Amino acid sequence: MVMPEARSAPETSQEASICRNNHRAGAARLGQTTGWRCTPAGRGPDPWPWTEAAAEPDRLTSMTHILSAVAWPYANGPRHIGHVAGFGVPSDVFSRYMRMAGHDVLMVSGTDEHGTPILVAADEEGLSARELADRNNRLIVEDLVALGLSYDLFTRTTAGNHYHVVQDMFTTVRDNGYMVQQVTRSAISPSTGRTLPDRYIEGTCPICGAEGARGDQCDTCGNQLDPTDLISPRSRINGETPEFVETTHWFLDLPALAQALGAWLDEREASGTWRPNVIKFSQNLLGDIRPRAMTRDIDWGIPVPGWEDQPTKRLYVWFDAVIGYLSASVEWARRSGDPEAWRAWWNDPQALSYYFMGKDNIVFHSQIWPAELLGYNGQGAAGGEPGRLGVLNLPTEVVSSEFLTMEGKKFSSSHGIVIYVRDFLERYQADALRYFICAAGPETADADFTWAEFVRRTNGELVAGWGNLVNRTASMIHKRFGQIPEPAELEDIDRALLDAVEAGFASVGDLISQHRQKAALGEAMRLVGEANKYVADTQPFKLKGEDPATQARLATVLHTLAQAVTDLNLMLSPFLPHAANDVDRVLGGSGRIAPMPRIEEVAELDPEHLPEAFDGRTGYPIITGDYQDAPTWGRHPVTVGTPVAKPTPVFTKLDESIVEAELARYAGSVPDDVTGS
Repeated sequence: MVMPEARSAPETSQEASICRNNHRAGAARLGQTTGWRCTPAGRGPDPWPWTEAAAEPDRLTSMTHILSAVAWPYANGPRHIGHVAGFGVPSDVFSRYMRMAGHDVLMVSGTDEHGTPILVAADEEGLSARELADRNNRLIVEDLVALGLSYDLFTRTTAGNHYHVVQDMFTTVRDNGYMVQQVTRSAISPSTGRTLPDRYIEGTCPICGAEGARGDQCDTCGNQLDPTDLISPRSRINGETPEFVETTHWFLDLPALAQALGAWLDEREASGTWRPNVIKFSQNLLGDIRPRAMTRDIDWGIPVPGWEDQPTKRLYVWFDAVIGYLSASVEWARRSGDPEAWRAWWNDPQALSYYFMGKDNIVFHSQIWPAELLGYNGQGAAGGEPGRLGVLNLPTEVVSSEFLTMEGKKFSSSHGIVIYVRDFLERYQADALRYFICAAGPETADADFTWAEFVRRTNGELVAGWGNLVNRTASMIHKRFGQIPEPAELEDIDRALLDAVEAGFASVGDLISQHRQKAALGEAMRLVGEANKYVADTQPFKLKGEDPATQARLATVLHTLAQAVTDLNLMLSPFLPHAANDVDRVLGGSGRIAPMPRIEEVAELDPEHLPEAFDGRTGYPIITGDYQDAPTWGRHPVTVGTPVAKPTPVFTKLDESIVEAELARYAGSVPDDVTGS
């Protein structure tokens, strides 16, 4: 590998301190930076001095610890297909591929259960906040398992372990000098006396003049806002004008972390791996950086360390939610029997971390969470010491998807414009939804789900393309041989197909590693088309003679097809895990190509860290799984003599009439989201 030119050593301790957390490149283009590396050298004003170092190897060519940090679905209700299009399916495709490519993946998430929207939803249903969170946590867990999302741990923010880690994070960031107390004006609902969250307040943006700007951000110009900034603010719940009262809160001192954040983002931009819209949006946020409140006037959430005598003060839901990636990793390690195992993903600077979410959450993952980490590490302008968890890695990449709409309308649970995951999976195959999301979802631009397009892609691509190839291949092998036959000498047409399909492992894998899943799936389906063309060109169904030459040629063609289908099935397994296991069984395999997640009921680890509202709760459901048995990414030769039974179709063909039937379900629904859910 060509050695890059060494960079100049940094001039400030703040810039140097970032080095420890810089993951110098990402995905498929690692090993193209450096010349300098920071190494621990005592505790002084510059605790991480830079030393000249050799270029790093491409860490994705050998085993690497990879954290898949998946956005936490909010537990104020069941999740719809727009949610899983942004965080669920893309992260699972990536994680499944990375495991097969030989990396040690830790995929974590959980339900986000704090904040005012939980209280609002609970009041509407006559439940306590805990009762609502418990119910929706289980619903979401069941839905995500049914979709096949391969979490190593999917937990919840109302776990005692999470409370403990969050409070430690807050205390360390505060003690390092990156939390400041300020008197501010808080929005209160006149009718309920309850604090209104920023996103429940809307008005006119004071910067660009757009209507409908929220109290946390204007989606038109992308600027961060406070509710008091809005012109003519009003509640999105009932339209009333909020009252603003003075209150004291802890603020994350983002200006004291701005230089460190800027240096980290510049380094991430230089890696060339972030999507351009994400890195530019993140860098633009630094232009108007200011302290941001990290506590709220609310009685549902994590108590604020040092304010135990103020039971109506809680940590801001977004302060604690992003810490969930860390706390879930810690909980996974504790439940695995090795309480320190999480450190391989968080303390090792060679580890990589990828954060998956929708575009509305970029600010929390490219500014708030990195700022919390820098403050915890003591790597901002105020200095400081790392907390008990050690120096924590900053994100390698923030992988943000755009929005999915439905028949041209924004998803809105409150207005009936919604397709819940559970309802969808009761009527259609999970992999049909996964295929649509990967092939036509909001990867880099907003996308629209229509029932007509769903039917077209399911029937025309899954059923007629991939499903037909599998069924024809297995049917001919079963009928003519009953088992995978021994091939004779390959002809050029046979070698051409096998070579093309085998080359797909490199091209498809490279695209997945770069988060170009739409292109990756397109390349795999192009190879499916090549295999179908091979069937048309060789016409094995016409090779009916009993003479040895004809039989040998038929055996060779069908063996070639069996190998091609086996290869393609492995290649498609990150996208279509349920179907991958079905196809493997069709060709005589065990049906364990794509290990699946499971639900486990577990005991609460730290009940002593939970408030009284959780008295009596002894455990909760988690998602976990054993994924180490997934086959390696690449060709696995088929075994001659493997019995092949008469196949049944892997995919269900959809009747065209479902389009009108499904549209009728949503007749009369109107666009206009109140809750953002």
